[in-house]
Amino acid sequence: MEIEVLGWLAVRVNGVSVVPTAPKPRRVLGLLALHPDQVVPVSALVEELWGALPPRSARTTLQTYVLQLRELIGTALAAPGPRRPDGTADTDAGDGAGDTADLGVGAGAGGGDAGGGGGGRLGAKDVLATVAGGYLLRTGGGMVDHREFERRAGSGYRAMDAEDYAGAARRLAGALCLWNGPALSGVQAGSQIEMETRRLEEARLCALAQRIDADLHLGRHRELLPELTVLVNQHRMHESLHGQFMVALHRAGRRGEALDVYQRLRATLVTELGLEPSAPLGRLQRSILTARPDHTPLPAPGTPPQLTTRPA
Repeated sequence: MEIEVLGWLAVRVNGVSVVPTAPKPRRVLGLLALHPDQVVPVSALVEELWGALPPRSARTTLQTYVLQLRELIGTALAAPGPRRPDGTADTDAGDGAGDTADLGVGAGAGGGDAGGGGGGRLGAKDVLATVAGGYLLRTGGGMVDHREFERRAGSGYRAMDAEDYAGAARRLAGALCLWNGPALSGVQAGSQIEMETRRLEEARLCALAQRIDADLHLGRHRELLPELTVLVNQHRMHESLHGQFMVALHRAGRRGEALDVYQRLRATLVTELGLEPSAPLGRLQRSILTARPDHTPLPAPGTPPQLTTRPA
């Protein structure tokens, strides 16, 4: 199975899409895809679909959505596996017969349904299993993009800690290239999916800020200017991105514009939140006023991006 949530939702079994067109079954699959190989409680799925006031028929309706997903999975399992251009079976393909074998034939809860659980054949109930308290989507070791993102980003953070800025920039860029849009695009998010997509977006911003830090350490300030121009307009109160933009502009010999970035951020924070910029950003502004471009300090490597939020 292949799962992609860093953009449009895509779930493939045996190379065949199992994403339903109906909104609510798609939301069920989306939440399961965010927690592959983990039990997703029925209560979480009910809350995702109906919020705090579910109808009496919620659990029965959820079972219907799960059956619809299993029908799609069963159809995908029955489809021929991926093939090479010469027509022979591609046994190395990510979701071919080898992956379905890894899912554990007959081992899943609910074995014995049509086309699964016995006779050495993988069934839809083995892939989307009913377990105590919820449902479990088994990947069989297939590719899950948000797990791969976390792995690559973690490798990039370790390279930053070791001051291997070239390695960090390369690894973090590799993590970020897995994204092709907002997480779970095309899915109408309820409370559970919205919470998870916010977490993923914050993880993306953290990796992005660290990659930009690495690029600044490598002297790539001019190359960063177009990207940072867009980012500070998208994230009007993100202090780390504004600080990085100030550094890049100053090192490019554009000190006045760097100071303007600070003033615009300060005006936004004061007007919308009643807050002044953080002390580190204030120190950066003062250093730009007095330092030569090549002496402008960088934000500390490994420091997570600061997103100013409204006090509780």
